[in-house]
Amino acid sequence: RSQKYRDEILRPIVVPFIHDHRLMLQHDNARPHVARICTQFLEAENISVLAWPAYSPDMSPIEHVWDAMDWRIRQRVPGPANIQQLRTAIEEEWTNIPQATINNLINSMRRRCVALREAHGGHTRY
Repeated sequence: RSQKYRDEILRPIVVPFIHDHRLMLQHDNARPHVARICTQFLEAENISVLAWPAYSPDMSPIEHVWDAMDWRIRQRVPGPANIQQLRTAIEEEWTNIPQATINNLINSMRRRCVALREAHGGHTRY
C-alpha cells in the first residue's frame, strides 16, 4: 500500500503541487503515509511534512468535507442502490460543495493546529 501511495499519489500529484505552490504536506499517521519508502521519498524530494502526534485526531479539513458528502448522500431519496449510482452521487455532491466552504476549512487549519498543540495532541473541538 505504501508503494502504491508513493507511486500513484505522492509522485504524480502531491509532490508537483507542493513544489509549484511552495507548501508543506500535512497527512495523518496512516501506515502508508509514514512508511519508510514514503518518508525517504518525501525527504529526497525536499518536501516538508508537518509533524503530527501519533495518536492525535485527524484534523485535516478534508474530513469535514467527507462528513458533509456522506450526510448529503444519505439524505437522497431514493438512496444509491449500486456502485454506479453511488459514484454518480459522490461526483454530484462533490461538485455541489460551495467554494466558500472549502476556503473556510482551509483557512481554519492554523486554528486547528494551535488547538491540537494546546491539547497536547489530544481531543479538540474540531
